[in-house]
Amino acid sequence: MLPQPTIERDAADPLALDPETMRRLGHETVDLLVAMLHDPEAPALRRASPAQMRRRIGPHAPEAHGDFEALLTQLRDDVFAHMSRLDHPRYFAFIPACGTWPSALGDFLASAMNVYGGSWMEAAGPSRLELVVLDWFKEWIGYPEDADGVLVSGGSAANMTALACAREALAGAMTDRLLAYVSDQAHCSLARTARLLGFAPNQLRVLPSDDRFRLRPDALEAAIDADLEAGYEPMFVAAAAGSTNTGAIDPLAEVADICRARGVWLHVDAAYGGFAALTGRGRRCLRGIELADSVTLDPHKWLYQPFECGSLLVRDGGLLDRAFEIAPDYLKDATVRDEEVNFCDRGLQLSRSCRALKVWFSIQYFGLDAFRTAIDRCLDLALHAEDHVASRPELELLSPANLGVICFRRRPEPGEDEEETAKRNADLVARFAAAGDGLVSSTRLRDRYAIRLCVMNHTTAEHDVERVLDWFAQAPTTPPAACRPDRPAVAAADVTRCPFIRPEFSTEQLARIGLFASLPEEQLARVAGWARRRRVASGEQITRRWNASRDFFVVVHGTAHVERDGEQVGELTAGSFFGELAAMDWGAGYGYPRLATVTATGPMQLLVLEPGHLHRLMAEAPDLAARVRGAMRARLATV
Repeated sequence: MLPQPTIERDAADPLALDPETMRRLGHETVDLLVAMLHDPEAPALRRASPAQMRRRIGPHAPEAHGDFEALLTQLRDDVFAHMSRLDHPRYFAFIPACGTWPSALGDFLASAMNVYGGSWMEAAGPSRLELVVLDWFKEWIGYPEDADGVLVSGGSAANMTALACAREALAGAMTDRLLAYVSDQAHCSLARTARLLGFAPNQLRVLPSDDRFRLRPDALEAAIDADLEAGYEPMFVAAAAGSTNTGAIDPLAEVADICRARGVWLHVDAAYGGFAALTGRGRRCLRGIELADSVTLDPHKWLYQPFECGSLLVRDGGLLDRAFEIAPDYLKDATVRDEEVNFCDRGLQLSRSCRALKVWFSIQYFGLDAFRTAIDRCLDLALHAEDHVASRPELELLSPANLGVICFRRRPEPGEDEEETAKRNADLVARFAAAGDGLVSSTRLRDRYAIRLCVMNHTTAEHDVERVLDWFAQAPTTPPAACRPDRPAVAAADVTRCPFIRPEFSTEQLARIGLFASLPEEQLARVAGWARRRRVASGEQITRRWNASRDFFVVVHGTAHVERDGEQVGELTAGSFFGELAAMDWGAGYGYPRLATVTATGPMQLLVLEPGHLHRLMAEAPDLAARVRGAMRARLATV
């Protein structure tokens, strides 16, 4: 037992506890945690409504001392009982995060000691731990020794830190000429990051992925070159090393060559897959990650750390400090000397704890071989899941195993359309979650509904994977008409133009256009209030490939050619519509650029809808939405 120091405490201190009470409360807490973590009856998810939770947890703070045992009981029954259990062996939804006990104890140590990890002056020991952990990360992905980094709350914070660092390094203040590029499979945090840092909707280019859901180098190169020719300043490309949707890894070496040749910052978002580099096959898959200007890694994923724990590495280490370092008068005492590091100067947080402690503690305890084995086991289980889907004729594989992720669904019934298939599969996902025996999540791939299974849990076994897949193969399905919709209906806002402005289309004219023919009178009136007419001369370009305009068009009169890279790929006639891909919202108001050039072959009249109006119309008109989504699926397959 460690010797107990003698600490003089003020008997009047209302928040002080004597050592024996501290030990007793600690033992009771640990006993509760161990019991919950080893409860075989705990469901993967137990949901509760806000009203139910209000009844269980009251709104008022107590004035007097509480009973600790009663508090633990309430936490067990009213808090921890109503949440997901990421450590459940059949939790395959979203991105599982199954920590380890030593890493949790590391968090406990950091919290109990109330470590401030912002400055070297106040945390030389914790700061050294963070430097050691970051050096491990650099070594594992093949990054140079003189790179620098910082631990943050997660991948979203790391991605935002990377874009801010890149902008400060390459451009300084924000301008309307700067552009960033992502794949349509990129993580949503990149959209949030761009919006928070002042990138307007036309300053983030969302580029189409290939048939393996990877960023297309040809599309990236063409988009950057077109933007350079137009006078923009391409600045930042985010590639994925393990996309959230499918686990896909972008062709990192090819993308790095494109960025380097054009002076563009390459960021690799490896929050999901980066730590697969600990294994031999992971390193092979991640070839090229070492060429990036910055890399996001998330230890709370495949390094099995508790939330929160993300990290950012930057190749040119000094750029992080130059982007974030600020030294106000009240922090002059903590100014660094010699080789000291103030981690508060490498990101947004001044107040920060020591996230490195749990990483260092758990790796020192288990050793790297244990983590390599756990990662390799998950990769094998995903391959087993792919094989198992292939062995079940009821199931359809939509995306093969990539870094622990596969996507599948129940096969469509004969004569069933995509929306009906989506409703049946969404109903299966909801019923499986309600049963509590496991959890999966859903996504859309090329606008096809997919069930996504992510294996990242070190407690999962083959029989857990088979049990979940067999349930989806064998469970009776509900006819689409009886299924709850896979997404809630959104009421369209009653937005019309000023009543003193005459609509450019009458409802009678709209009813004669095929796309709108099935709409009831009130919806036709809504479209009439939104739509504007555009007249186009023969030979005029309506859209240009890689341009950032977002309007949706319906051909009222005339014809046009559709071209990509100088090759005609289609023709538009009266009743045709186009521009739906660019009009769709990928996230935070950003979307695809134009993926084709459309040129009038004679005088034309077009009906034009703004993206927001198209979204509202699709929300309240399912038949029209299905037709537009069908066109999206067909066109995404050919771009």
